[in-house]
Amino acid sequence: MVSHLTPADCPRLVVKIGSSLLVDPSGMVRQDWLQTVVDDIAARRAAGQQIIIVSSGAIALGARRLGLPKGGRASLEDAQAAAATGQIALSQCWAGLLDAKGMTAAQILVTLDDLEDRRRYLNAAATLERLLGLGVVPVINENDSVATEEIRFGDNDRLAARIAQAASAQGVVLLSDVDGLFTDDPGKNPDAERIPLVARIDARIRSIAKAESSSGMGSGGMASKIEAARLANAAGAALVIVSGLHDHPLARLAKGDCGTVFTADGTRAAKKAWLAGRLTSKGRVHIDAGAAKALAKGASLLPAGAKSAEGSFKRGDVVEIVDAEGNVLAHGLAEYDLADAERICGLRTEALTEVLGYAPRAALIHRDHMVLL
Repeated sequence: MVSHLTPADCPRLVVKIGSSLLVDPSGMVRQDWLQTVVDDIAARRAAGQQIIIVSSGAIALGARRLGLPKGGRASLEDAQAAAATGQIALSQCWAGLLDAKGMTAAQILVTLDDLEDRRRYLNAAATLERLLGLGVVPVINENDSVATEEIRFGDNDRLAARIAQAASAQGVVLLSDVDGLFTDDPGKNPDAERIPLVARIDARIRSIAKAESSSGMGSGGMASKIEAARLANAAGAALVIVSGLHDHPLARLAKGDCGTVFTADGTRAAKKAWLAGRLTSKGRVHIDAGAAKALAKGASLLPAGAKSAEGSFKRGDVVEIVDAEGNVLAHGLAEYDLADAERICGLRTEALTEVLGYAPRAALIHRDHMVLL
């Protein structure tokens, strides 16, 4: 079990930096602070660790240059324009600081669809692998200039976790404006205690999370960080939330006794890690209690255990498997189109041929194409 993230623990590490840390309230890059982060990255690289940066800040930087209100977030159109303008300044900043330390930067802009579509996800993974093999430091951001409210990550916390999956990274660091997860809001309750280690994200942990960002500049709050931890852990990567308000935050993290670490148990096969990290699906299959117990033991989902199906999925699409209480238990690839799935819900295997008129596949969702959450 990982107590804190060091080069020895994580040969490949994703570091996410939020807007409120990178950009000051006037819309300028906090150059002196960012220099200490780059110094830390250089030290990690010298120790043999590969680093991927997920950097926010494009919208905030672009808003200042364009004179847009509300930090560029007054409308989707403003955010897109600010992102297109600010991304140039952001990439130039990173390239210059990394180059001064003898490191080469590469920029990758991605959308939600790029990582939800299996083929494009594999293309992104191959690009990351090649860049890291060449000794390059990838700097990644969501492509906010083309993203819409319907198809976007919405925050770089979850993007960082998804990138960790694609890059097969062992760890994710979320530099935040708070030093981890606390039992209560530390700004309002002086008795709030930091939770140093989370071995399992349960209802209690989720209830602690706060949905709003304290700075108002970024888009992610504690709730998004908890979700990012779930995504990272699903791929076998540990995730730590730690304060970035200090200089040299990565060096501080390496010394320990700060932040909150969400541990991961082992690793999953690449395809199952991709399934576990999905943020979208084409539909849902609702199941009964007996099927839920069978899935927990490693069984496939048979039509007999399904109560209903909904959505617009075709065979091979990703669907959610939902229990009677509405909890999403698993993600899986549907073996049937929606129309046929609806027809066979609740039927035993021997009845399928007569209903469908063709030789059926035994499982509605096979265990080899399913991952429990």
